Order: sequence, then structure tokens, then C-alpha cells
Amino acid sequence: MIKTKTLTALFLALAVNVSFGAAIPSSPKEVQPLEIGSAVPAVAVQTTTGGAVQLNALTQGKPSVIIFYRGGWCPYCTRHLAALGEVEPELRARGYQILAISTDNAEHAAATEADTELGYQLFADPKMDAAKAFGLAYKVDPPTLEKLASYKIDIEAASGETHHLLPVPAIFLTDAQEKITFRHFNADYTARFDAEKLLKAAK
Repeated sequence: MIKTKTLTALFLALAVNVSFGAAIPSSPKEVQPLEIGSAVPAVAVQTTTGGAVQLNALTQGKPSVIIFYRGGWCPYCTRHLAALGEVEPELRARGYQILAISTDNAEHAAATEADTELGYQLFADPKMDAAKAFGLAYKVDPPTLEKLASYKIDIEAASGETHHLLPVPAIFLTDAQEKITFRHFNADYTARFDAEKLLKAAK
């Protein structure tokens, strides 16, 4: 007879595997981002120099604007990063910091940081741990991969991974207690949240 503890362990392992699989949808329209009131997940991201840092340690005691963007190869993303850079001084005056996270590896994130000359930090999430924790990760389908390749975009090279995952572009505002107070996401990566609207939300 199998012991009760063994059965319990097997059940929990199966539950984890099932929930993990369900957490990665095959379409950006199916993502389920963290709700307002949720805590910032205890998940590690990489700095542009390759060091690991806990995201909730960065947001502890500091109101934050957490941005998820696809990568430095995405022109919609880089334009949005630049637009947010223009209002960053006003956000900072209101006590906010900006933390921008993409699936790029540290090297590619550093290149984007250098090219855009932003006044805030970019972070790398090549394994998509942060995007998964925020409920933003989805699997890129083969036709989309082919379309990206036709534009000479190689997301495997950008991340250094073969998972073919991307985040739905999103913005979260968090308070000093690391709670999400505002969120915006859109499955249409060409539609981005206006920087002026972000300022209003930060009020």
C-alpha cells in the first residue's frame, strides 16, 4: 500500500505541473496578469551587467513603475521606452522609480540601454521567470516566428533561450508596500499606454 504522504506528494507534484503548463498560454489574448492588490512576486531578474537581483527587493519601500516589454528588437517597445523616459523626471518627482524588464538577455538589454540613453534601469528576464510570475508570458506560434524571422528578428539569439516565450507588453504601478495599485496590458503589441496617462495614474 502506498503511504498517505507519498500519495500527497505525488498529487501536489501533479498539481504543480498542471498549473505550470496552464500558466503558459499559446496566445497573448489568453494571459492572466496579476490583479490589483497582488504583491510583487519574489522573482529574480538580471541587471544589464548580468548580476541577479530580486525584483521585490528593488520595489521594497519604493513606489515603482514596472514595465514589461518584448525586447530591444521591437521598434514599438523602444519608442515606448523613449516616451516613458520623457516623463521619468516627473515620475521620479512623485517618488516613483521605473524598472523595465524584457526577455532579452543581459548583453542585449545593455545594448538597448546604451542606444536609448534612458534615465532609468533596464533588466533582463531571458528565462521569462518574471513574466511568468506576473502572468504575462505566452508561447509564440510558428507562423509568428516565421514572420519575425522575415524581419531578421531572432528571439532565440536575443534571449539566449529556446523557449519561444514573449511577454504581453504591460505596465504595473506598485506602492511602497509592494502592492500593485494599477495595471495596464494589451495583447496588441502595437498599442501602448500613453505616457501622459501613466502620469495621471501615478497621481
